[in-house]
This record gives sequence, C-alpha cells and structure tokens, in this order.
Amino acid sequence: MSETPSALDGLDPALTAPKRLAAMALLSRSAGADFAALRAHLGVSESDLSKQMAALVAAGYVTVRKSGRGRGSATTYQATRGGSRAYARHRAALEAILDGAPAD
Repeated sequence: MSETPSALDGLDPALTAPKRLAAMALLSRSAGADFAALRAHLGVSESDLSKQMAALVAAGYVTVRKSGRGRGSATTYQATRGGSRAYARHRAALEAILDGAPAD
C-alpha cells in the first residue's frame, strides 16, 4: 500500500525551529556570519544561539570556526553546501504549503 505524498514531506526537521530557520536564511545568503551578528539578527541569548547553532552543526548544515581566546575570541558560522541545499528544499516546501500547492 503506497502512501499519498503529504505537503509536509519536504519539511526538514532540523529547520522547522524558527530560530534555526532564520539563521539558515541569513547564512545561505552570505559568506558567513559571526556569533554577535547572528545573535543580534535573531534577538536571542548567547546560550540559546549556541544551542541552535550546535543543532545546525550536528546536522551538517553549518560549519563553525573559532579563533583567538578569551575576550578577543571570535566564532564564525558558514552554511555548508548541503545546508544551503537543505534550506532551499525546506523553503520550497514552505512556499508550496503557503501556496496550497504540492511540493516538488
């Protein structure tokens, strides 16, 4: 028995959280972003941003680069190729849902 495709099939569980989706939207359109810029963009606490970005890193959607130590340290995030593709698929699925059309 085959199942009928659902409008929800194209949604990526790693990107359904609004904060992770917003982070990927920013990262997919840029060469990368530092921790402070992402925190300001999302309006979240440092611990919340760390948690959200750790989930994206674990999914393989984002790479993280740390440089320096202490107060002069910097953390930069960049979307991976796979992360950008996953974001594009997730976005297409959301658009299809909002348009009332089946996702490709």
